[in-house]
Amino acid sequence: MTKPHNRLLTRIAEALERIAPPAPEPVDWLACPAYVWTGHGARGVDRLEAPSLDHMRGIDLPKAAVVDNVMRLASGAAAHDMLLWGSRGMGKSAVLRAAVNAANAVHPGRIALVQALPDATLPLLFGQLRTVPRQFLVFLDDLGFDTGDTEGARLLRSWLEGGVEARPANVRLAVTSNRRAIVERHMAEQDDPINPRDVVDDRLALADRFGLSLGFHACSQDDYLAIIEGYCAAMDLAFTPGDALEWSRRRGGRSGRVAWQYVTELAGRAGKQLD
Repeated sequence: MTKPHNRLLTRIAEALERIAPPAPEPVDWLACPAYVWTGHGARGVDRLEAPSLDHMRGIDLPKAAVVDNVMRLASGAAAHDMLLWGSRGMGKSAVLRAAVNAANAVHPGRIALVQALPDATLPLLFGQLRTVPRQFLVFLDDLGFDTGDTEGARLLRSWLEGGVEARPANVRLAVTSNRRAIVERHMAEQDDPINPRDVVDDRLALADRFGLSLGFHACSQDDYLAIIEGYCAAMDLAFTPGDALEWSRRRGGRSGRVAWQYVTELAGRAGKQLD
């Protein structure tokens, strides 16, 4: 006869099994052009949405550098980790997605973009990707560390250069940030009497770990109009510079994102749908 306390333990164990989350499904790292890392598994993205590279104007130099580096990675050649920094809305993440699409057009299925967070689960992702016969660009979007967050910056330096949990040979990191130093700095640090240069250098050292550090600067009026012209030409939309500039004034600035929002407005006015 089963003892009462054994029956109770059995019921508790069965209840825990019912409420426990199911084990994550195995990830097919060869099936999709992009993935989102959830911390314990990944979700495949069947189609990587990105504008055409030809339509992305006003960022010609950094765009060319990103495309060339991603193409190298897809081909199996030596490639850099990348830091894309600068003004908001200037296409930092969009150009990464577009570059991966362009690389897969030349080298079908050879590279995938993996969006992740810079947390303690990133080494688990590296462990899964290490044995996959494919190249990966791990994408950390809009990264920034607060002044007191030394652990996050230290981990990122370790992942980039030779730490025990460094990213594997078939993986490169692409980080976007609004500031080059990534870690927030204050002018007061330069007046610190205790090793002031060391404080500043330590915060800049993280940016120096990237083989490519590319600035995406606020666009001029001419660049802003050129971006709109590129989109409108591809979509057969008409616009006037005065209307486009008025839109930017109402939005409080000029950027690639503001230009795209204006193009969306034009398409809506014309009764057209954007792909």
